[in-house]
Amino acid sequence: MSDDASGYGLANVGGSDAIEAPELDYLPPMPASYRPRIGLVGCGGISEYHLRAYRWMDLDVVALCDHKREAVEAHRDDFFPDAMDTTDDRDLIAGDDIDVLDLTPHAEQRVTLIEDALRAGKHVLSQKPFVNDLGTGARLCDLADECGRLLAVNQNGRWAPHFSWMRKAIEAGLIGRVGQVSISMQWDHRWVRDTPFDDMTDLILMDFGIHWFDMCSVFFADQNPVSVSALRGSTPYQTNNAAMLAQVMIQFDHGQATLSFNGDTKFGQQDTTVVCGEHGTLRSTGPSLTEQSVTLFTKDGHAMPELRGNWFENGFQGAMGELLCAIEENRQPYNNARDNLRSLQLAQAAIQSANNNGVPTSF
Repeated sequence: MSDDASGYGLANVGGSDAIEAPELDYLPPMPASYRPRIGLVGCGGISEYHLRAYRWMDLDVVALCDHKREAVEAHRDDFFPDAMDTTDDRDLIAGDDIDVLDLTPHAEQRVTLIEDALRAGKHVLSQKPFVNDLGTGARLCDLADECGRLLAVNQNGRWAPHFSWMRKAIEAGLIGRVGQVSISMQWDHRWVRDTPFDDMTDLILMDFGIHWFDMCSVFFADQNPVSVSALRGSTPYQTNNAAMLAQVMIQFDHGQATLSFNGDTKFGQQDTTVVCGEHGTLRSTGPSLTEQSVTLFTKDGHAMPELRGNWFENGFQGAMGELLCAIEENRQPYNNARDNLRSLQLAQAAIQSANNNGVPTSF
């Protein structure tokens, strides 16, 4: 047997020297001067991250709405004391004193809200997952075009510091053409027990996993999906109703993405994303969504940027900030709803495959 290690790839591991990380514009965007009047409908748990981000951005949130009086009053007092509070979303949507609406209720409740808001001349930021079926999503996108309004989706993971830096590195050509994406997550999602989330058959593949399907779509932006295969399952010791395990493989024109989810990890949580390209590799890793470090590997060496912020700061700032920039600049936002249909297509194909015991869903 030859002693030449190159046959095993050991002679081409990339430059071992530490090099300076390139400067990339990965932080959340902010409009130059546009400060619209913003209304938020739905003061559930996730809304506090929206409102905290908007307060930090010094945005003008003028109205809050929730059918629970105590929830809307608490959010008003905590974040925007001067905002109007109401339990009637119809009056808020129909009013002339709102320019942009942030709609946070669940997907089945949002469709009518989005329709009414667009027809009332409001720009809309929809919570994710955008819709439950692609036909409804396409119809809402068409309605936004007819009304001359912008419809964006709160795919806030695009502006999580590690994901944002990685996608900007890909856009800058730092790793060349992407050939493979590997996402592996072991985290503790048991907090959903005794909440409505725990009754979701596809809590992991859709409500949670849509972020990672979205990032696969972003990383493979220049390729078309060919097929998706998936399996869901449960650990022998879980106490949640929802399946906490899922495995997914996405075949693109000239590449693959694999996703491994375990939401029932009690100890040693780990979140890793690897993007392999023609000229380099990107790897992010950490114990949680909000604690991630990124390394860029190329023939010249490896670079580790010092990332600023975290998912729950940058992500929610980025989703709204990009919509406001797009309104100001008269263009479609990067997180526009029509683009998000591609991510939803991947997630729904995975669900279809899982329902068929892993038989691939083809496009």
